Amino acid sequence: MAHQPQPYPLNAEAVRTWSSLSLAALGRAREDIDAINVYPVADADTGTNLYLTAESADRELGDLLAGVTDGTAAATLPEAVRAFAHGALIGARGNSGTILAQLLRGVADVLGDEPAGRDPARLLAQALTRAAEEAYRAVAHPVEGTMLTVATAAARAAEAAAGPTGNAADVAGAAYDGARAALAETPGQLAALGRAGVVDAGGCGLVAVLGALWQALSGREPAPEPVRGRAVPVPRPQEPCAEEHGGPAYEVIYLLEAPEAEVDRLRTRLDALGDSLVVVGGDGLWNVHVHVDDPGAAVEAAVVAGRPYRIRITHFGDERRRARGERSQRAVVAVVQGEGLAGLCGEAGATTLLARPGEPPAVAELADAIREAHAREVVLLPNGAELRTVAAAAAQQARTEGVRVAVIPTRSEVQGLAALAVHDPDGSFDEDVVAMTAAAGATRYGELAVAERQSFTSAGICQAGDVLGLIDGDVAVIGTGLAETAEAVLARMLGSGGELVTLVLGPEAPDELAGRLEAYVQHGHLAVDTVTYQGGRWSAPLLIGVE
Repeated sequence: MAHQPQPYPLNAEAVRTWSSLSLAALGRAREDIDAINVYPVADADTGTNLYLTAESADRELGDLLAGVTDGTAAATLPEAVRAFAHGALIGARGNSGTILAQLLRGVADVLGDEPAGRDPARLLAQALTRAAEEAYRAVAHPVEGTMLTVATAAARAAEAAAGPTGNAADVAGAAYDGARAALAETPGQLAALGRAGVVDAGGCGLVAVLGALWQALSGREPAPEPVRGRAVPVPRPQEPCAEEHGGPAYEVIYLLEAPEAEVDRLRTRLDALGDSLVVVGGDGLWNVHVHVDDPGAAVEAAVVAGRPYRIRITHFGDERRRARGERSQRAVVAVVQGEGLAGLCGEAGATTLLARPGEPPAVAELADAIREAHAREVVLLPNGAELRTVAAAAAQQARTEGVRVAVIPTRSEVQGLAALAVHDPDGSFDEDVVAMTAAAGATRYGELAVAERQSFTSAGICQAGDVLGLIDGDVAVIGTGLAETAEAVLARMLGSGGELVTLVLGPEAPDELAGRLEAYVQHGHLAVDTVTYQGGRWSAPLLIGVE
């Protein structure tokens, strides 16, 4: 590829252009990249994950530059590249997006270190080399024939081009050419790609990002290339279970605030739990991605290490259904408190957003979860009265992006479970929403909580440590023990009838509580069935649903 002399300097504006062009390129290639995604899981979402990661990076960079356009200041190259990398880190999606975030962090490690006066060509080559090195370190078990291989080839080509007569555009062009050549070789390096007749999906996305970098620095547009293998039918699993692909059933992603020493220990714990482990970040903030069979254990390991948030748990069954051509129709997104509940909703086919007590998700987080569902139609289960306004705002934002969204006003996870039980993804959207809304509305919900202080309630004055029994959001019973209070709540709820009692036990609930409550229901209400689930960490001491 012949290059003209560099018309654009390596500065903050170049980073802004690079970001915009990357987002546009990934947007154009998104569906094609999804279509060739076979490794590490054939879930057809690599293009979408890369696009959402780039979108988050572009948004943060745009916010930075918008704040310095008042004529009093101008963003520097270090500020711009750090914002670019940080935005990718906090918005990284999936295995490929997480690796892209670490690649950008490696670039920021070099370009963000006061580069003024240094040779731009040599600086950019060093940045791309650091990016490849950091990405390899972030992946627990690196595999050749992936975007890691493509990144390394790009870095080598960049170093070779950073001679005394080269400029930054030449280096970017060489990196782009090196990446394209490496991408073409990936089917021969990774058996899964060779069998499917496709190149690596993540590497394909990285080529698009490097092409955008070359365009930002040279002013020349890369020639559009077909995604090799996109017309080849990619074999997909026929049934959504973990055994089909020989790997774990869940993808778990979260941000984590923790010191580096704790993160090193976290890597060891997570590596023993599953595969596809990628931990990226630094300076106390990390993005963690792992595939596991026990999502609760993956989150619990994070709690030991530090403070996890923006937790997303996705069951691969739903992803594989989409990969077989069903992915573009309808999805359910549910907000839950409790790792066990997240797993339960995931098994029912929902994309779950795990919220910690007292930390409800923001509009942006809910909107991201809707995007991540990657469907034309989405049913949103907020599972909390306090989330009604947030859910409505997130739904409206998704509608402006062309997604049809219905918010079912579930005020408790047990109402969400009732709605999921009648969810029919093959029926019409309107009929499905009506049926789910009716099921949720027909479910009375109760909850046990422990009073933190003396206060006035609708059932009288409670003291710190009292057990509060809530029915449909209002305190109905004040007691001293979990079991006695739960029985009193059940008696009131079943007084108006019911056919099914759902019990969700939190981590504070004693082991014998479930048996005692099941016996209580059976003794007094012979025609009522009882089902019991474990809510897991962060769930309430006890949730009760009566249908």
